[in-house]
Amino acid sequence: MASLERDPAQSFTVGVDFGTLSGRALVVRISDGRELASAVYDYPDGVIDSRLPGTADPLPGDWALQNPADWVGVLRHAVPAAVRASGIDAADVVAIATDFTACTVLPTDRAGTPLCAKAELRARPHAWPKLWRHHAAQGQADRINALAHERKEPWIGRYGGRISSEWEFAKALQVLEEDRTVYDATERWIEAADWIVWQLTGSESRNACTAGYKGIFQGGQYPSADYLAALHPDFADFPATRLAHPLSNLGDAAGRLTAQAADWTGLPAGIVVAVGNVDAHVSAPAAQAVESGQLLAVMGTSTCHVMSADILAEVPGMCGVVEGGIIAGKYGYEAGQSGVGDIFAWWVDNNVPDAYRAEAERRGQSVHAYLTELAAQDPIGAHGLVALDWHSGNRSVLVDHRLSGLVVGLTLATRPEEVYRALLESTAFGTRRIIEAFTDSGVPVDEFVVIGGLLKNEFLMQLYADVIGRPLSIALSSQGPALGSAIHAAVAVGAYPDVPTAARSMGKLHKHAYLPDPRRQAAYDDLYAEYLRLHDYFGRPEDDGGNAVMHRLRDLRDRANSAGIDR
Repeated sequence: MASLERDPAQSFTVGVDFGTLSGRALVVRISDGRELASAVYDYPDGVIDSRLPGTADPLPGDWALQNPADWVGVLRHAVPAAVRASGIDAADVVAIATDFTACTVLPTDRAGTPLCAKAELRARPHAWPKLWRHHAAQGQADRINALAHERKEPWIGRYGGRISSEWEFAKALQVLEEDRTVYDATERWIEAADWIVWQLTGSESRNACTAGYKGIFQGGQYPSADYLAALHPDFADFPATRLAHPLSNLGDAAGRLTAQAADWTGLPAGIVVAVGNVDAHVSAPAAQAVESGQLLAVMGTSTCHVMSADILAEVPGMCGVVEGGIIAGKYGYEAGQSGVGDIFAWWVDNNVPDAYRAEAERRGQSVHAYLTELAAQDPIGAHGLVALDWHSGNRSVLVDHRLSGLVVGLTLATRPEEVYRALLESTAFGTRRIIEAFTDSGVPVDEFVVIGGLLKNEFLMQLYADVIGRPLSIALSSQGPALGSAIHAAVAVGAYPDVPTAARSMGKLHKHAYLPDPRRQAAYDDLYAEYLRLHDYFGRPEDDGGNAVMHRLRDLRDRANSAGIDR
């Protein structure tokens, strides 16, 4: 950690949040966390899921890639725009920190050049960064899990018993097995969270958060060469040759801003650059969710649940538990739902009649707000529906991205707002199932804290409080990840001794903004019981009383799409 030798009231940090479709830069005053200005840069290529830029060949199903040039565009455009809008002198910015979606991972050469930037590899899909929502490595993930349980690998319990297809090893094994040319050219396999810091400092660094949660780094080591060789003989040296690097703690300084990065951002060369972080985990101090028992839900297109605790436990279906993974000195737990806001958007974009859209426009409302208003008028359970929130698969607690969404109880009288409400409820039920996995494993959850765009929907927030039966607090910043990064930058430059101390000055929280209503909570209990029955029947293996129909349907879909038969 550096030492700040300036007045904190006249010193500022910049937090940069790299999201799924855009990147945001935020200028923050160190002394009190005041947010002066922000700017957004939309990725020109967005999510690459149909075809590579400049090519006509379609990508296979479940692929999701990104263009690293888009990420650099955030540094070139959003950062200087935010500083200009803030009205401060750029010379008063003393540190910068970044966060990223995860696991978003890319292959590079030894100098950090992305393989997709090389002319000879650009047309190969595996040379491009794999976004967190890339789910095409499910087969590799299944084998990773099965072999880990067969060999009783000690680390598998730290991940709830299952490694996700979203994580580093599954994606890397997919590259090895499907494009040996790209795999052999890969000299560094690196999280985007660390790659962007590399671009800022000119030197490679690795953060403890992504290594622990996404890279199976536990007990000071990656999975053994023997285990990896059993997956594929040429995978044995994967960590040693492509991952190995000293890990840095969250809130530490990774290096100093290079002259090139200073030219991109308009910031002074030589200022502190903090160690990279994950967008969900970095948000905890922005919401002052740094104490044990505070479960933070970062709610947007998906939801990531993170929480610190004083105890170490193996929680079934969790994404991982990492010592110091969120806050130093505590065990950081992560869980998540792969689809939340995306599910609501899918319904609005594809299933709402024109008459509803016209009425929403007449009222000056979004379609989401109009549907919410209509849905809120009915008693709990009056729609006769229950839904499963698996439209993007299940991240926790089943850890299976081949699962799909479901709505039960539809009739010819079912109205669009009723299905919309059932989908809202399904995501709350999914969160309750995650909370129960924690509490059943001896990890207490005392308070539910929400940050992200969805907290603007007051009906949804009250619904969550009623379903989970706990007080719901809301972060007062609408830019949680960027503010969280700015807080970490303040610690890295020495303005505060640690992240919790910085959070108390710079974070913003409305405690217990929503309280559960006992009558509504009891009514939702009945619906949740039906959700659990469906959850276990369609999500569990057939030898555990489940039904694999969702897997079979996905297999039929994939075979039909690849064969192109019976059109």
